[in-house]
Amino acid sequence: MMTDPVADMLTRIRNGARAGLTKVDMPASKIKANICKVLKEEGFIKNFKLIAKDDFLVLRIGLKEEAIVGIKRVSMPGLRVYKSYRDMPRVLSGLGVSVVSTSSGIISSRKAKAMKLGGEVLCNVW
Repeated sequence: MMTDPVADMLTRIRNGARAGLTKVDMPASKIKANICKVLKEEGFIKNFKLIAKDDFLVLRIGLKEEAIVGIKRVSMPGLRVYKSYRDMPRVLSGLGVSVVSTSSGIISSRKAKAMKLGGEVLCNVW
């Protein structure tokens, strides 16, 4: 059993981007798909799709070449990090983005500030 599936997803994306892969596969979940949706909207990945393999779902992420320089998990199962919209972190002076879990779903920090929503900061991507 995996204790932090989101950290595993981010590690797979980071390793795939550094290795120059065009796609990475991982076990799927709703939270992972929503994080991928934010990464696609912000332009860090090409696409993603859910694929049924045998008895379980696989999340396949198409990576852009040299789009992701770094990706870091912020809030972990042992130490949750919550921020209000006023205290939302700026990643690399605005070049990066934070992925935030809010009451309106998983959105980018830019959208959270615009909607005046706070929440749990899941990860930073630059």
